[in-house]
Amino acid sequence: MKNLRFVSIMLIVLIFCNCQQGKSQVVKNEPKIQVAILLDTSNSMDGLIDQAKSRLWNIVNTLSTLKFKGKTPEIQIALYEYGNDGLSSKSGYIRKVTSLTTDLDLISEKLFALTTNGGLEYCGAVIQKATLQLEWSNNDADMKLIYIAGNEEFNQGNVNYKEAIRGALAKNIYVNTIYCGDHNQGIRELWKSGADAGKGKYFNINSDEQVQFITTPYDDRITACNERLNKTYISYGTAGVAKQQNQVVQDKNAQKMSSSNYAERVVSKSKSAYKNDSWDLVDKVNTDSKALSSIQKEELPKELQNKSTEEINVIIAQKSKERETIQKEIDTLAKQRQAYIDAESKKAGKGTDDLGKAINASILAFANTLGYQVEK
Repeated sequence: MKNLRFVSIMLIVLIFCNCQQGKSQVVKNEPKIQVAILLDTSNSMDGLIDQAKSRLWNIVNTLSTLKFKGKTPEIQIALYEYGNDGLSSKSGYIRKVTSLTTDLDLISEKLFALTTNGGLEYCGAVIQKATLQLEWSNNDADMKLIYIAGNEEFNQGNVNYKEAIRGALAKNIYVNTIYCGDHNQGIRELWKSGADAGKGKYFNINSDEQVQFITTPYDDRITACNERLNKTYISYGTAGVAKQQNQVVQDKNAQKMSSSNYAERVVSKSKSAYKNDSWDLVDKVNTDSKALSSIQKEELPKELQNKSTEEINVIIAQKSKERETIQKEIDTLAKQRQAYIDAESKKAGKGTDDLGKAINASILAFANTLGYQVEK
């Protein structure tokens, strides 16, 4: 009888543990949107890189409109460059610039650091590397996309592009191709074949065209919010100060491209996709209410080191409330701004296609196919 009771108790414990594990898995299985951008950085691609710099925040804002079953997905972006003679020949002239990351300022930093040089463009090889090297989600409901942009023949190199793409599709990663040049030439050079094989979209763009921005009456008001928004961040940790400084640098990089692009970045900073819990105390505590207990005093800013945990929590709560108020203000202005852009675009008719428009169009198409909803 005692043995029977013992076995019964053990079964109950095991069932309880399994249930708890199931619960934790549900928490971890929040929806994700993972996007790898593979950019040709050979000599002829300066315009492509400029378009990527000009459209990064616009792409982030498009991704931020997506919901899956009412939930806001986590957005991760990775960046590769290929076709650059300055890279190692052993790597196939390919470099993983960043892993899949939620650190959007890091993506911006690395994107603005890209330079062009040379080269041999091995599309199959870079697709294969992105497929194998990045930490792609195993959840079939997550949206996983590769965008490869460049020119020249798609079948260069020792890696068969169709085999590389089959490897991507085995992980439910859809491959999209963006040819920098004439539409029909891109078809002849097998860029459409690559998109067809990857169940993705084929686009062609003129990479030498400058991105056409529409300036709105709301841009200045949105960017004026940015100075107030930046003051709500509290750095911590060994890299905190540098990360906070980089935030300002990326503001300036966006501003260099245009005032409209700067406004797009500020709008991105008002979205949940823009999170900095690795260095900002406000985001960290909002993610984990007990986070302060694991942060050493010396990791805090000097002005907080002599304060009690209760006092620090009060300051964080104040900053969090300030940030939420500013973000709501930006959100309202952003909707008015987008309505203005939509109206002006309709008047002007079809504009020039660029990298951002190509990526945004396919993101919305995939969202519809994969059961994501667009909320503006």
